[in-house]
Amino acid sequence: MLRTVTVGYDGSAESRAAAEWAAREALLRGLPLRVVNVREPVPEHIAESGLLADATFRQRAERLPREAGAALRSRHPGLEVVAEQVAGGAMDVLPEVAKDADLLVLGSRGLSGLGGFLVGSVGMVVIARTSTPVVLVRAGGHRTGPDAQGGPGPVVVGVDTDKPNGAVLGFAFEEAARRGAALKAVHGWSVPPYYAYALPAYPVLTAVLGTEQSAALSEVMRPWREKFPDVEVTEESRAGSAAVRIVDAAHDASLVVVGRRIRRSPVGAHTGPVTHAVLHHAAAPVAVVAHD
Repeated sequence: MLRTVTVGYDGSAESRAAAEWAAREALLRGLPLRVVNVREPVPEHIAESGLLADATFRQRAERLPREAGAALRSRHPGLEVVAEQVAGGAMDVLPEVAKDADLLVLGSRGLSGLGGFLVGSVGMVVIARTSTPVVLVRAGGHRTGPDAQGGPGPVVVGVDTDKPNGAVLGFAFEEAARRGAALKAVHGWSVPPYYAYALPAYPVLTAVLGTEQSAALSEVMRPWREKFPDVEVTEESRAGSAAVRIVDAAHDASLVVVGRRIRRSPVGAHTGPVTHAVLHHAAAPVAVVAHD
């Protein structure tokens, strides 16, 4: 099948934001945009009430992808848009259509106050069930994250220096390169338990540990700098929660990239604590890259 950027669309503000982001991404990649609306059956209590006939419900639903496709073509001249509707449940349909996509884009709802963002059950299940990179886009809460020179905000990538992953780093560098954006590698580290009691008496240990962790991050990034010489790279290695460091760095980012280990387990798939926290609290669009 033809390679595409695919977006899940249900007419909500979240899915409209996701569709706009996906359209720009498709243009950057030189790929068609596939807009997929999942048509689920009319809820039984509504069907039985007679307030909404199944035919009426279906007609309204069928207009959604067509109208979305037409609007996206109008706003993004030159973009090839394929809009379609697929019957079934979103948790089943979206992982299936993701198999034929370079990238799957979904919407995410903002919460008030300190609540961050809500990645609903559909989004979490789809992320956990597909090996295709998935991007979660916020509705109205984040623009493009321009830098001080007015260019695109940096692409932020979370780096585990103990187990660096090429799929995650490669995706982040490619996204930075196609945007003409800088890349910011973020690493959070914790003090080993056997050092904890010594730090108050020997504060210099903190500096020593910090230097070691920064050197480890630089070593991980070195071959990627060589592979992408035109991408400006900055590195941030600080003590503390990796999730907190990534979320802090996301405020002016155009995209945040994190990984998810593929787990073939009978108890189901998981995103991992760092990725889970970033999904719920980072203001920028978040790309989750699955890896072995």
